Amino acid sequence: MNLRGAVTSQNFADRTRALITLVNLHYAGVGALALLNLVLGFSVFSAWRAASGQNASTMAAETSALRDAESQAKPLEGLDAKLQDATTDANTFSRTRLPYAYSQVAGELGALAKRQGVKLNGVQYTQAAVMDGTAGALTEVRMDASLSGDYRPLVLFVNGLERDRMFFVITAVALTGQQSGAVGLRMHLTTYLRAPVGAEGTEAGAEGNGAAKALPDADAALLETPAAAAAATGGGQ
Repeated sequence: MNLRGAVTSQNFADRTRALITLVNLHYAGVGALALLNLVLGFSVFSAWRAASGQNASTMAAETSALRDAESQAKPLEGLDAKLQDATTDANTFSRTRLPYAYSQVAGELGALAKRQGVKLNGVQYTQAAVMDGTAGALTEVRMDASLSGDYRPLVLFVNGLERDRMFFVITAVALTGQQSGAVGLRMHLTTYLRAPVGAEGTEAGAEGNGAAKALPDADAALLETPAAAAAATGGGQ
């Protein structure tokens, strides 16, 4: 009996150890799986958080770029209407303030000199094409004018040129001395000839004596256009 009991006890102990070992292994496996799930969950959460942050940064950058584009495009709103208005203004300026013939320029200078009581002793003209070959082609006319008279009328003449309906740009003014009570004045100024429109071409084509006919009294002979000078040179030959 004692031997059988000892064997039975030994078998019970072995079975218990085996059972405990299997239970431990089971729990160990469950624990390992739980730890693995925890690690995987943390990794997924970290990846999701990083992706969310990146998406937010991307969205913020795209929003900022869109605002910048809208801000840059804002001055272009209504550009067609602005261009149309600018074209209309330019055409009006050209038609109303730019001469189409030298006779107009000479006539305006002579009339203004007579109005202010100063003597226009002479004007030399030089010209250059501006925007040649385009619809808005102009001829730049530079003038070197010599005048004499009392000081105040000369000042009024200069002011009158600056406010004249015809477009003049005064580039230089200098006093050349005083003789017999009259002050000498020399000035450089510029205007632009536009292309004549319609019947204006008839007058512009007869430039030979146009400038002289437009000027009052003896001043007419002292204002000679480049076309008139060329004609006179050709006649002398």
